[in-house]
Amino acid sequence: MTATAYDADVLIVGAGPVGLVAALDLSARGISTIVVEEREFLEPPNVKCNHVASRTMEAFRRLGLAAEVRASGLPSDYPQDVAFRTSLTGPELSRIPIPASGERYTSTVGPDTTWQTPEPPQRINQTFLEPILARHAAAAPGVTLLNRTSFVSVSQDADSAAIVVTDLDGTNERTLRGRYVIGADGGRSQVRKQIGSKLSGDPVLQNVQSTCIRSAELYGLMSAAEPRAWGYYTSNPRRSGHVYAIDGKEVFLVHTYLSPEEAENDSVDRDAAIRAILGVDADFSYEVISKEDWVARRLLADRFRKDRVFIAGDATHLWVPFAGFGMNAGIADVLNLTWLLGAHLNGWADASILDAYEAERRPITEQVSHFAMNHQQKLAKPSLPENLEEDSPEGAAARRAYGEAMYALNVPQFAAQGLNYGYAYNDSPIIAYDGVEAPGYSMGEYTPSTVPGCRAPHFVLADGTSVYDQFTAGYTAIATPGADTEALVATAAERGIPFRVIEVEPSLLPEAYTQPITIVRQDQQVAWRGVGADAAEAAELWELLRGARVAVSA
Repeated sequence: MTATAYDADVLIVGAGPVGLVAALDLSARGISTIVVEEREFLEPPNVKCNHVASRTMEAFRRLGLAAEVRASGLPSDYPQDVAFRTSLTGPELSRIPIPASGERYTSTVGPDTTWQTPEPPQRINQTFLEPILARHAAAAPGVTLLNRTSFVSVSQDADSAAIVVTDLDGTNERTLRGRYVIGADGGRSQVRKQIGSKLSGDPVLQNVQSTCIRSAELYGLMSAAEPRAWGYYTSNPRRSGHVYAIDGKEVFLVHTYLSPEEAENDSVDRDAAIRAILGVDADFSYEVISKEDWVARRLLADRFRKDRVFIAGDATHLWVPFAGFGMNAGIADVLNLTWLLGAHLNGWADASILDAYEAERRPITEQVSHFAMNHQQKLAKPSLPENLEEDSPEGAAARRAYGEAMYALNVPQFAAQGLNYGYAYNDSPIIAYDGVEAPGYSMGEYTPSTVPGCRAPHFVLADGTSVYDQFTAGYTAIATPGADTEALVATAAERGIPFRVIEVEPSLLPEAYTQPITIVRQDQQVAWRGVGADAAEAAELWELLRGARVAVSA
């Protein structure tokens, strides 16, 4: 293959949320893409992934998508709560309050309303989210969507990468050439297989029957004493499951969790299980819109890259999809990668900066996969009180105790502050470590920190704007007045590195900002902190941050 002409800078296989976000972010950086997808343009995806995490919403804010995402899916006044009940139409045991989208920026009720972020989480099904991304990608400069197109193979040489594609019927075979390829083609990724990357881990954690149903009468059967909820966890001796409101009107997604014996024998009557979860009798009618049975796994790819070909999202990791963190982790993957690609293709970073992708993201996805697996194991064998449905004082006490236990067990996954903000890149070649260890985190809790590799804690500037809104496409220094940034500014300019200094009065800074200068990447991860640098020290720092020399831990 020759490397004299490119059809686009980056070729993307797969137009799910991960592939579309990659195209949108690269477009914002002035980098052209071609996205290959077998489905029709705006063909709806399967009903899955009901949650957009705070970190993803922060990225959508930067890309100009957050307001549209907030306004889609459930009605603006529909509570995004999680309710625990004996059945969908049965008595409520407890509830995790989560504000409706119309109250998301103002409500103080709920475990995630105190988070320090300009963009709290949003509950929205992928059937509403993906079309938003697709429409914006279709209109974005430098993005070409090739729908009804099949990926066949990938190849590469020292200067370029190419993919062979065909029409869906196998005709019109042609070759597209780019500088790099991103495989965002899902759990059965052909790109992953062709670069020799292998998944390993726990292949079967849980078997699930997933059914999307329509019933305009279902809300009328629920207790009028309790507000509606986005998610319902149901527990009774006959069948336990989950129900998610998709449109807030008549469409629901029902998950029936199977025991290993049930899965092996294929012995669960789908309709009977749905009725037990809903708490309705045989006379109740509903329409089945779609079925997608699946296996919860914990699998991780052994490599995220082969030279000019990268993989991201489900192509790199599969795990129990608690709280939508499969999709959200995939979007975090690809935004890490597109930032690195943008730095290199725009000329201010060495090609070695791309080594940071696997070094940073693979350890985090492994951590998240274990969080998800451990939580699944806690939920897998609920110990139901024998008198859970008994109409007696003892039954009421059992329901109250069980509801409290379910709340405590599940609030970390539905208010997963730790998964959003707590992870740190501890072994990156482009972060200047200072010998201080990043604080640990759990699914639900974390400690704000400016240790290099951590997420820079959010705060609001004197004019009321989010500090994140001021970040450049490269690096931003958060500095106290009078801090010595002159050499840092001059040496960044010599290298063409996007860099700006924001002076902030100490009274506005969270206490985690312990140094006069904190340099932060556009993805909000701290790259360096200190009191200042002379010209030689600043030059050495920028060479590290732009991938031109190997990091040395303190």
